[in-house]
Amino acid sequence: MQAFLKGPSSISTKPLPAKEKGTAATAGGSGEGKRIRPVPWVEKYRPKCMDEVAFQEEVVAMLKKCLQGADLPNLLFYGPPGTGKTSTILAAARELFGPELFRQRVLELNASDERGIQVIREKVKRFAQLTVSGSRSDGKPCPPFKIVILDEADSMTSAAQAALRRTMEKESKTTRFCLICNYISRIIEPITSRCSKFRFKPLSDKIQRQRLLEVAEKENVAVSSEAISHLVHVSEGDLRKAITLLQSATRLTGGKEVTEKIVTEIAGVIPREMLDGLLASCQSGSFEKLEAVTKNLINEGYAATQLINQLHDIIVEREDLSDKQKSIIAEKLAEVDKCLADGSDEFLQLTSLCAVVMEQLQNS
Repeated sequence: MQAFLKGPSSISTKPLPAKEKGTAATAGGSGEGKRIRPVPWVEKYRPKCMDEVAFQEEVVAMLKKCLQGADLPNLLFYGPPGTGKTSTILAAARELFGPELFRQRVLELNASDERGIQVIREKVKRFAQLTVSGSRSDGKPCPPFKIVILDEADSMTSAAQAALRRTMEKESKTTRFCLICNYISRIIEPITSRCSKFRFKPLSDKIQRQRLLEVAEKENVAVSSEAISHLVHVSEGDLRKAITLLQSATRLTGGKEVTEKIVTEIAGVIPREMLDGLLASCQSGSFEKLEAVTKNLINEGYAATQLINQLHDIIVEREDLSDKQKSIIAEKLAEVDKCLADGSDEFLQLTSLCAVVMEQLQNS
Protein backbone atom coordinates (compact mmCIF):
# COMPACT_ATOMS: atom_id res chain seq x y z
CA MET A 1 0.00 0.00 0.00
CA GLN A 2 2.82 2.42 0.96
CA ALA A 3 4.64 1.61 -2.24
CA PHE A 4 1.47 2.39 -4.16
CA LEU A 5 1.07 5.74 -2.39
CA LYS A 6 4.72 6.62 -2.95
CA GLY A 7 4.44 5.72 -6.65
CA PRO A 8 3.53 9.16 -8.07
CA SER A 9 6.35 10.89 -6.18
CA SER A 10 8.86 8.73 -7.99
CA ILE A 11 7.72 10.02 -11.36
CA SER A 12 10.06 12.67 -12.72
CA THR A 13 8.60 16.17 -12.56
CA LYS A 14 11.57 17.95 -14.14
CA PRO A 15 10.58 20.64 -16.66
CA LEU A 16 11.20 19.88 -20.31
CA PRO A 17 14.21 21.47 -21.93
CA ALA A 18 13.38 24.59 -23.89
CA LYS A 19 13.97 22.85 -27.22
CA GLU A 20 11.71 19.88 -26.39
CA LYS A 21 9.05 22.15 -24.89
CA GLY A 22 8.92 24.21 -28.06
CA THR A 23 8.66 21.07 -30.18
CA ALA A 24 5.76 19.73 -28.07
CA ALA A 25 3.96 23.05 -28.20
CA THR A 26 4.24 23.37 -31.96
CA ALA A 27 3.24 19.74 -32.47
CA GLY A 28 0.01 20.31 -30.59
CA GLY A 29 -0.74 23.77 -31.97
CA SER A 30 0.27 23.48 -35.62
CA GLY A 31 -2.68 21.24 -36.54
CA GLU A 32 -5.16 23.63 -34.97
CA GLY A 33 -3.53 26.68 -36.57
CA LYS A 34 -3.57 25.25 -40.07
CA ARG A 35 -7.07 23.83 -39.92
CA ILE A 36 -9.51 25.98 -41.89
CA ARG A 37 -13.02 26.05 -40.49
CA PRO A 38 -15.55 24.94 -43.11
CA VAL A 39 -18.26 27.55 -43.64
CA PRO A 40 -21.60 26.87 -45.38
CA TRP A 41 -21.63 28.59 -48.77
CA VAL A 42 -24.87 30.38 -47.83
CA GLU A 43 -23.00 32.24 -45.05
CA LYS A 44 -19.76 32.56 -47.03
CA TYR A 45 -21.47 34.39 -49.91
CA ARG A 46 -24.03 36.35 -47.87
CA PRO A 47 -24.06 40.01 -49.04
CA LYS A 48 -21.69 42.15 -46.95
CA CYS A 49 -22.87 45.51 -48.33
CA MET A 50 -25.98 46.95 -49.98
CA ASP A 51 -24.57 46.79 -53.52
CA GLU A 52 -24.28 42.98 -53.28
CA VAL A 53 -28.02 42.47 -52.56
CA ALA A 54 -29.65 40.94 -55.64
CA PHE A 55 -32.93 41.86 -57.40
CA GLN A 56 -34.56 43.98 -54.63
CA GLU A 57 -33.97 47.37 -56.29
CA GLU A 58 -36.74 49.36 -54.52
CA VAL A 59 -35.72 48.28 -51.02
CA VAL A 60 -32.01 48.84 -51.70
CA ALA A 61 -32.67 52.30 -53.18
CA MET A 62 -34.74 53.36 -50.14
CA LEU A 63 -32.19 52.05 -47.64
CA LYS A 64 -29.34 53.79 -49.46
CA LYS A 65 -31.22 57.10 -49.17
CA CYS A 66 -31.71 56.47 -45.45
CA LEU A 67 -28.02 55.60 -45.02
CA GLN A 68 -26.98 58.89 -46.64
CA GLY A 69 -28.94 60.82 -44.01
CA ALA A 70 -28.01 58.32 -41.28
CA ASP A 71 -31.70 57.94 -40.41
CA LEU A 72 -34.01 54.92 -40.60
CA PRO A 73 -37.74 54.32 -40.00
CA ASN A 74 -39.14 51.19 -38.35
CA LEU A 75 -39.11 48.51 -41.07
CA LEU A 76 -41.22 45.48 -41.92
CA PHE A 77 -39.77 43.10 -44.53
CA TYR A 78 -42.01 40.32 -45.83
CA GLY A 79 -41.84 37.80 -48.64
CA PRO A 80 -40.90 34.19 -49.48
CA PRO A 81 -37.85 32.56 -47.80
CA GLY A 82 -34.40 32.91 -49.38
CA THR A 83 -35.04 36.28 -51.05
CA GLY A 84 -32.56 38.33 -48.97
CA LYS A 85 -34.62 39.90 -46.15
CA THR A 86 -32.21 39.19 -43.28
CA SER A 87 -29.14 39.75 -45.47
CA THR A 88 -30.42 43.19 -46.54
CA ILE A 89 -30.94 44.59 -43.03
CA LEU A 90 -27.65 43.11 -41.76
CA ALA A 91 -25.78 44.68 -44.71
CA ALA A 92 -27.52 48.02 -44.04
CA ALA A 93 -26.61 47.84 -40.33
CA ARG A 94 -22.94 47.11 -41.17
CA GLU A 95 -22.80 50.15 -43.47
CA LEU A 96 -24.59 52.30 -40.91
CA PHE A 97 -22.50 51.45 -37.83
CA GLY A 98 -19.28 50.02 -39.25
CA PRO A 99 -17.61 46.78 -38.09
CA GLU A 100 -16.59 48.20 -34.66
CA LEU A 101 -20.02 49.34 -33.42
CA PHE A 102 -22.10 46.69 -35.25
CA ARG A 103 -22.16 44.17 -32.37
CA GLN A 104 -22.98 46.85 -29.76
CA ARG A 105 -25.75 48.52 -31.73
CA VAL A 106 -27.63 45.53 -33.24
CA LEU A 107 -29.75 42.97 -31.37
CA GLU A 108 -30.93 40.07 -33.53
CA LEU A 109 -33.57 37.63 -32.25
CA ASN A 110 -34.56 34.60 -34.34
CA ALA A 111 -37.38 32.05 -34.04
CA SER A 112 -34.89 29.73 -32.33
CA ASP A 113 -34.63 32.25 -29.47
CA GLU A 114 -37.37 32.44 -26.87
CA ARG A 115 -39.53 35.42 -27.81
CA GLY A 116 -42.56 35.28 -25.57
CA ILE A 117 -44.05 38.30 -23.83
CA GLN A 118 -41.49 38.02 -21.00
CA VAL A 119 -38.51 38.33 -23.38
CA ILE A 120 -40.09 41.36 -25.10
CA ARG A 121 -40.72 43.00 -21.73
CA GLU A 122 -37.25 42.31 -20.36
CA LYS A 123 -34.50 41.68 -22.96
CA VAL A 124 -35.80 43.82 -25.84
CA LYS A 125 -37.05 46.60 -23.56
CA ARG A 126 -33.73 46.72 -21.65
CA PHE A 127 -31.74 46.90 -24.90
CA ALA A 128 -34.08 49.55 -26.35
CA GLN A 129 -33.74 51.78 -23.26
CA LEU A 130 -29.93 51.98 -23.52
CA THR A 131 -28.70 55.32 -24.82
CA VAL A 132 -25.84 55.25 -27.30
CA SER A 133 -22.97 57.59 -28.01
CA GLY A 134 -19.67 57.42 -29.81
CA SER A 135 -18.42 57.91 -33.34
CA ARG A 136 -17.00 55.66 -36.02
CA SER A 137 -13.24 55.34 -36.34
CA ASP A 138 -13.39 56.09 -40.09
CA GLY A 139 -15.04 59.48 -39.47
CA LYS A 140 -18.37 58.69 -41.16
CA PRO A 141 -21.57 59.89 -39.43
CA CYS A 142 -22.94 57.39 -36.91
CA PRO A 143 -26.66 57.60 -36.07
CA PRO A 144 -27.71 58.01 -32.41
CA PHE A 145 -29.88 54.88 -32.35
CA LYS A 146 -29.71 51.07 -32.18
CA ILE A 147 -31.44 48.44 -34.34
CA VAL A 148 -33.49 45.49 -33.05
CA ILE A 149 -33.98 42.79 -35.72
CA LEU A 150 -36.86 40.39 -35.03
CA ASP A 151 -36.48 37.61 -37.60
CA GLU A 152 -39.49 35.38 -38.37
CA ALA A 153 -41.76 37.77 -36.45
CA ASP A 154 -44.88 35.99 -37.72
CA SER A 155 -44.12 33.16 -35.25
CA MET A 156 -44.41 35.57 -32.28
CA THR A 157 -47.55 35.35 -30.16
CA SER A 158 -50.16 38.13 -30.36
CA ALA A 159 -49.45 39.04 -26.71
CA ALA A 160 -45.72 39.47 -27.45
CA GLN A 161 -46.53 41.60 -30.50
CA ALA A 162 -48.88 43.76 -28.39
CA ALA A 163 -46.11 44.24 -25.77
CA LEU A 164 -43.70 45.19 -28.57
CA ARG A 165 -46.07 47.89 -29.83
CA ARG A 166 -45.67 50.00 -26.68
CA THR A 167 -41.86 49.59 -26.66
CA MET A 168 -41.70 50.76 -30.31
CA GLU A 169 -43.56 53.94 -29.34
CA LYS A 170 -41.67 54.76 -26.13
CA GLU A 171 -38.13 54.08 -27.37
CA SER A 172 -38.44 55.72 -30.80
CA LYS A 173 -35.64 58.18 -29.99
CA THR A 174 -33.01 55.54 -29.27
CA THR A 175 -34.13 52.40 -31.15
CA ARG A 176 -35.35 51.33 -34.59
CA PHE A 177 -37.10 48.00 -35.13
CA CYS A 178 -36.89 45.78 -38.19
CA LEU A 179 -39.44 42.95 -38.31
CA ILE A 180 -38.91 40.14 -40.83
CA CYS A 181 -41.64 37.65 -41.73
CA ASN A 182 -42.98 35.41 -44.50
CA TYR A 183 -46.68 36.18 -43.96
CA ILE A 184 -47.62 39.80 -43.22
CA SER A 185 -51.19 38.74 -42.34
CA ARG A 186 -49.84 37.21 -39.09
CA ILE A 187 -48.53 40.58 -37.84
CA ILE A 188 -51.07 42.59 -35.84
CA GLU A 189 -52.40 45.79 -37.41
CA PRO A 190 -51.00 48.25 -34.78
CA ILE A 191 -47.44 47.09 -35.59
CA THR A 192 -47.82 47.15 -39.41
CA SER A 193 -49.14 50.74 -39.22
CA ARG A 194 -45.97 51.81 -37.34
CA CYS A 195 -43.57 50.35 -39.94
CA SER A 196 -42.53 51.04 -43.52
CA LYS A 197 -43.50 47.85 -45.35
CA PHE A 198 -41.38 46.30 -48.11
CA ARG A 199 -42.23 43.17 -50.07
CA PHE A 200 -39.33 40.99 -51.20
CA LYS A 201 -40.01 39.29 -54.53
CA PRO A 202 -38.89 35.75 -55.42
CA LEU A 203 -35.62 36.04 -57.32
CA SER A 204 -35.81 35.85 -61.12
CA ASP A 205 -34.31 32.85 -62.93
CA LYS A 206 -31.67 35.08 -64.56
CA ILE A 207 -30.40 36.48 -61.23
CA GLN A 208 -30.35 33.03 -59.61
CA ARG A 209 -28.45 31.53 -62.56
CA GLN A 210 -25.92 34.39 -62.41
CA ARG A 211 -25.33 34.00 -58.65
CA LEU A 212 -25.00 30.20 -58.85
CA LEU A 213 -22.43 30.48 -61.65
CA GLU A 214 -20.47 33.03 -59.56
CA VAL A 215 -20.41 30.66 -56.55
CA ALA A 216 -19.45 27.69 -58.74
CA GLU A 217 -16.59 29.69 -60.30
CA LYS A 218 -15.22 30.85 -56.92
CA GLU A 219 -15.41 27.33 -55.48
CA ASN A 220 -13.90 25.75 -58.65
CA VAL A 221 -16.93 23.53 -59.17
CA ALA A 222 -17.63 22.01 -62.60
CA VAL A 223 -21.38 22.22 -63.18
CA SER A 224 -23.36 21.69 -66.39
CA SER A 225 -25.79 24.32 -67.69
CA GLU A 226 -28.65 21.77 -67.41
CA ALA A 227 -27.82 21.30 -63.70
CA ILE A 228 -27.90 25.08 -63.12
CA SER A 229 -31.28 25.34 -64.90
CA HIS A 230 -32.63 22.46 -62.81
CA LEU A 231 -31.35 24.06 -59.58
CA VAL A 232 -33.16 27.28 -60.48
CA HIS A 233 -36.37 25.37 -61.28
CA VAL A 234 -36.27 23.26 -58.08
CA SER A 235 -35.50 26.16 -55.72
CA GLU A 236 -38.53 28.22 -56.93
CA GLY A 237 -36.96 31.63 -56.35
CA ASP A 238 -35.20 30.65 -53.09
CA LEU A 239 -31.50 31.45 -53.63
CA ARG A 240 -30.51 30.07 -50.21
CA LYS A 241 -32.00 26.69 -51.12
CA ALA A 242 -30.29 26.72 -54.54
CA ILE A 243 -26.82 27.44 -53.06
CA THR A 244 -27.29 24.78 -50.35
CA LEU A 245 -28.29 22.19 -52.98
CA LEU A 246 -25.26 23.13 -55.10
CA GLN A 247 -22.93 22.63 -52.10
CA SER A 248 -24.54 19.27 -51.27
CA ALA A 249 -24.25 18.12 -54.90
CA THR A 250 -20.57 19.15 -54.96
CA ARG A 251 -19.85 17.12 -51.82
CA LEU A 252 -21.65 14.11 -53.33
CA THR A 253 -19.71 14.16 -56.60
CA GLY A 254 -16.35 14.63 -54.85
CA GLY A 255 -14.90 17.07 -57.38
CA LYS A 256 -16.53 15.65 -60.52
CA GLU A 257 -19.00 17.57 -62.68
CA VAL A 258 -22.42 18.25 -61.13
CA THR A 259 -25.13 16.99 -63.49
CA GLU A 260 -28.91 17.35 -63.64
CA LYS A 261 -29.37 13.77 -62.38
CA ILE A 262 -27.33 14.47 -59.22
CA VAL A 263 -29.34 17.65 -58.54
CA THR A 264 -32.58 15.64 -58.86
CA GLU A 265 -31.29 13.09 -56.32
CA ILE A 266 -30.11 15.74 -53.85
CA ALA A 267 -33.30 17.83 -54.06
CA GLY A 268 -35.57 14.84 -53.46
CA VAL A 269 -37.47 15.62 -56.66
CA ILE A 270 -39.37 12.74 -58.26
CA PRO A 271 -37.91 11.98 -61.74
CA ARG A 272 -40.18 12.79 -64.68
CA GLU A 273 -40.02 9.13 -65.86
CA MET A 274 -41.64 7.94 -62.60
CA LEU A 275 -44.41 10.52 -62.89
CA ASP A 276 -45.03 9.54 -66.52
CA GLY A 277 -45.20 5.89 -65.40
CA LEU A 278 -47.75 6.82 -62.71
CA LEU A 279 -49.95 8.68 -65.22
CA ALA A 280 -49.60 5.81 -67.72
CA SER A 281 -50.88 3.37 -65.07
CA CYS A 282 -53.79 5.75 -64.41
CA GLN A 283 -54.63 5.81 -68.14
CA SER A 284 -54.45 2.00 -68.37
CA GLY A 285 -57.54 1.66 -66.16
CA SER A 286 -55.98 -1.20 -64.16
CA PHE A 287 -56.25 -0.58 -60.43
CA GLU A 288 -53.75 -3.38 -59.66
CA LYS A 289 -51.12 -1.73 -61.82
CA LEU A 290 -51.87 1.66 -60.25
CA GLU A 291 -51.53 0.22 -56.74
CA ALA A 292 -48.17 -1.41 -57.59
CA VAL A 293 -46.75 1.83 -59.06
CA THR A 294 -47.93 3.86 -56.03
CA LYS A 295 -46.41 1.35 -53.59
CA ASN A 296 -43.12 1.36 -55.51
CA LEU A 297 -43.02 5.19 -55.40
CA ILE A 298 -43.41 5.21 -51.60
CA ASN A 299 -40.88 2.38 -51.17
CA GLU A 300 -38.35 4.45 -53.14
CA GLY A 301 -38.56 7.00 -50.31
CA TYR A 302 -40.16 9.92 -52.16
CA ALA A 303 -42.34 12.29 -50.10
CA ALA A 304 -46.06 12.33 -50.85
CA THR A 305 -46.15 16.13 -50.55
CA GLN A 306 -43.46 16.37 -53.24
CA LEU A 307 -45.58 14.17 -55.54
CA ILE A 308 -48.62 16.41 -54.97
CA ASN A 309 -46.65 19.56 -55.90
CA GLN A 310 -45.21 18.03 -59.06
CA LEU A 311 -48.45 16.32 -60.08
CA HIS A 312 -50.31 19.62 -59.74
CA ASP A 313 -47.99 21.30 -62.27
CA ILE A 314 -48.35 18.39 -64.74
CA ILE A 315 -52.17 18.26 -64.47
CA VAL A 316 -52.50 22.04 -65.01
CA GLU A 317 -50.37 21.87 -68.18
CA ARG A 318 -52.16 18.84 -69.72
CA GLU A 319 -54.28 19.69 -72.75
CA ASP A 320 -56.29 16.43 -72.93
CA LEU A 321 -58.20 17.37 -69.75
CA SER A 322 -61.07 19.87 -69.64
CA ASP A 323 -61.16 22.71 -67.11
CA LYS A 324 -63.85 20.88 -65.12
CA GLN A 325 -61.74 17.71 -64.92
CA LYS A 326 -58.69 19.73 -63.84
CA SER A 327 -60.75 21.42 -61.12
CA ILE A 328 -61.95 18.03 -59.78
CA ILE A 329 -58.34 16.74 -59.61
CA ALA A 330 -57.12 20.01 -58.05
CA GLU A 331 -59.81 19.78 -55.36
CA LYS A 332 -58.72 16.22 -54.58
CA LEU A 333 -55.06 17.35 -54.44
CA ALA A 334 -56.00 19.98 -51.84
CA GLU A 335 -57.97 17.42 -49.81
CA VAL A 336 -55.08 14.91 -49.85
CA ASP A 337 -52.58 17.63 -48.87
CA LYS A 338 -54.74 18.54 -45.85
CA CYS A 339 -55.09 14.87 -44.82
CA LEU A 340 -51.31 14.34 -45.08
CA ALA A 341 -50.71 17.44 -42.92
CA ASP A 342 -53.06 15.90 -40.32
CA GLY A 343 -50.97 12.70 -40.31
CA SER A 344 -52.88 10.34 -42.64
CA ASP A 345 -51.29 7.27 -44.24
CA GLU A 346 -49.39 8.22 -47.42
CA PHE A 347 -50.19 5.05 -49.38
CA LEU A 348 -53.96 5.30 -48.82
CA GLN A 349 -54.06 9.02 -49.67
CA LEU A 350 -51.98 8.63 -52.85
CA THR A 351 -54.06 5.64 -53.96
CA SER A 352 -57.22 7.69 -53.42
CA LEU A 353 -55.74 10.61 -55.40
CA CYS A 354 -54.60 8.40 -58.28
CA ALA A 355 -58.07 6.76 -58.42
CA VAL A 356 -59.61 10.21 -59.03
CA VAL A 357 -56.96 10.99 -61.68
CA MET A 358 -57.68 7.62 -63.34
CA GLU A 359 -61.42 8.35 -63.40
CA GLN A 360 -60.92 11.74 -65.06
CA LEU A 361 -58.39 10.44 -67.58
CA GLN A 362 -60.78 7.60 -68.53
CA ASN A 363 -63.56 10.15 -69.12
CA SER A 364 -61.40 12.42 -71.32
